[in-house]
Amino acid sequence: MVFEILETHPLPAHIDRQLLAACVDACADCNSACTVCADASVAESDVVEMRRSIRLCLDCADVCVATGRALARQTDYEHETAKAMLEACVRACGICAQECERHAEMHEHCRLCAQVCRRCEAASSRLLDKV
Repeated sequence: MVFEILETHPLPAHIDRQLLAACVDACADCNSACTVCADASVAESDVVEMRRSIRLCLDCADVCVATGRALARQTDYEHETAKAMLEACVRACGICAQECERHAEMHEHCRLCAQVCRRCEAASSRLLDKV
């Protein structure tokens, strides 16, 4: 749906709209996955062990939602801001995925969250290569 809406924008595209839509969608998915994973981690019996994972999931969710929102706005596109947001998203997703992978054997929500983070990291990297 994001691609279809972007295609209706009256101004010319500054970024490949297919890649942009994929990244915006991946950011939204990652925001949701990280929020759910952090909440599930709070409920785990080993919550103290999960503290870093919770923190990184919440940070990643915040970075992803901000990145997706900023990138979706194409009017008066600002290249340097888009680049910085994507760099932060790639980093946050990579760090969060790495931490969730540490807990993946013990907690299914961490395994699934890590997968979503890796997809968002990849989508953001692909777009970053084009900005």
